[in-house]
Amino acid sequence: MRITLLILPFALASCAEIERIAARPDTSATPGDPPAAVVTPELAAPPPPAAAVTVEQFDTTTEEQRVAAASVEAGGRLLGTTVASLGDPGRAGFWIETDLASAQGRGRIVNTATGADVEVELLPLSGDAGSRVSLAALRVLGIPLTDLPTLEVYAF
Repeated sequence: MRITLLILPFALASCAEIERIAARPDTSATPGDPPAAVVTPELAAPPPPAAAVTVEQFDTTTEEQRVAAASVEAGGRLLGTTVASLGDPGRAGFWIETDLASAQGRGRIVNTATGADVEVELLPLSGDAGSRVSLAALRVLGIPLTDLPTLEVYAF
């Protein structure tokens, strides 16, 4: 009982510190980092509210944007195949961070399991740790947010 009473204040202080850090704006970006916002207007969306907790609150794309992104033209230059995970849900819009892209630009990703595709902003990612995909893009592709799908990445 005494140990619990001694640990409790430290645990509460840790929670407060985590909340303080989470509320602080990210200033860790360096000149080589991808931009915080997607620049292609039709793929961009406003950032989610600070109090967002649900998928619907984090995905600020409109129905029209989702339909337009899913109506992507076939083709493009195949950059390769990658295993992807959910990227930063606080970064809105349709995008993929991948080491397959050498420069920022327009592209599309294809879910190899279903053939569904979506237009995205390609954002270069250094290293070979797979790829990270936006919440909105995963939702359009019909991929559960906890899956690690195999995606084909194309550049336009």
